[in-house]
Amino acid sequence: MGMKTKIALGAVVGFVVIGAVSANAGDSDTGSVDKGASASADRQPGGAKDAGAGAGADAGAGEGKGKEKAEKKASQAEQFKAFVEENGTAQEKEAVSHVTKVQGADEQNDILDTADVYTDFTGGIMGEGTGPAKLIASAFADWKQSENGLVTVYDADGELLGNGRF
Repeated sequence: MGMKTKIALGAVVGFVVIGAVSANAGDSDTGSVDKGASASADRQPGGAKDAGAGAGADAGAGEGKGKEKAEKKASQAEQFKAFVEENGTAQEKEAVSHVTKVQGADEQNDILDTADVYTDFTGGIMGEGTGPAKLIASAFADWKQSENGLVTVYDADGELLGNGRF
């Protein structure tokens, strides 16, 4: 009787362990990893289906493009400044010249998008940067559009200057 109980208990524990391992393995194999891999393969020149004999040449060609994109996306602040330089008013151009850093502008999902713009103004909400902060927020709304976006402008010390919807 004791032997049968030990065997039954061992079998139950074995099934639980096997079930847990297979459940975790199933999630990682069919989860977002596969979706990301197939999506990135579709974005590559030639796709993953054409990765036959010319894969080495395609990889070398795509490497240079990837570096260009990385350099292009390296500074969201520079992209923002370039947009305002082309499309902004004189007052917006002056205000945006004080921008030092932009975060969150490239990650949008139209549910709750937030972006932070850092400037070299000082004094917080009582300082000289509150007026230009509204211009910066307005220019940002012209640059990026979202169903439910909020841009926040900060001074050099990280204090809030203003915010706006985009």
